[in-house]
Amino acid sequence: MHRGPLVPSPEDVEKSHKVPDTPQTRAPAYRLAFDDKDFLCREELRPVRLQLELLKPEMILSERGVDSTVVLFGGARIPEPGKEAWAAKNEVQKKNLEANAQYYVEAREFARLASLYSAKTYNKEMVVCTGGGPGVMEAGSRGADDVGAPSIGLNIVLPHEQAPNEYVTPDLCFNFHYFAIRKMHFLMRAKAIAVFPGGFGTMDEMFEALTLIQTKRMDPVPFLLFGKSFWTSIIHFDELARQGTISPGDLDLFHFVDTAKEGWELIVNHYELPRA
Repeated sequence: MHRGPLVPSPEDVEKSHKVPDTPQTRAPAYRLAFDDKDFLCREELRPVRLQLELLKPEMILSERGVDSTVVLFGGARIPEPGKEAWAAKNEVQKKNLEANAQYYVEAREFARLASLYSAKTYNKEMVVCTGGGPGVMEAGSRGADDVGAPSIGLNIVLPHEQAPNEYVTPDLCFNFHYFAIRKMHFLMRAKAIAVFPGGFGTMDEMFEALTLIQTKRMDPVPFLLFGKSFWTSIIHFDELARQGTISPGDLDLFHFVDTAKEGWELIVNHYELPRA
């Protein structure tokens, strides 16, 4: 990186920590503004924090050469087959979560297929991107790791559930405070979106992306809903169209799929990608 004649900021930070210890130098007012965490966390600095949270991952991904992503959304609570349904609050939930563990398998395989293609582009195109946490997110990161490919994890600070899974590429493992900025990063490079069964967070991400495509604020991309029986039992998409709250053509913005192979084939056909 080019260095001009001005003293780099890190050098001044180091110098500022080596001054004599006096009441003046101990005072918060004396701290360099960009080295003062108390100042940066003030309410008035929220616009600056928003900018920083948008800029940091963008700079790192650009420097890494990531041009496009395949985004996986899905529930943190869905277990790997054979593992405990840790989020279950009763026997009904336990039974359903264990049944939905099939989507962990499909998410892992779907990410593996995407990563095999990504490797052919030197991991610049179609890099797997998840929320970085457990459940379906872990399965996506794991599928990339299965073939030695990198994956992006967009974690967020939550009171429970969210910690980076062990399969996310460490230098592509980000942490967010603002949901809005995190969702922007999910979509800024997305060339395909795969949505697996999940809860409020998954549906929030799904509908935000669909709204952007519906309103032409985002180019259409292959939009896959894994698990037709799950989604059609949870959301009556056809009824939304029948009621007139969406257009009949809006039902064409997404595709129901049940297997990783079926989902990846739609992406291959859409972009006319070479087959292995």
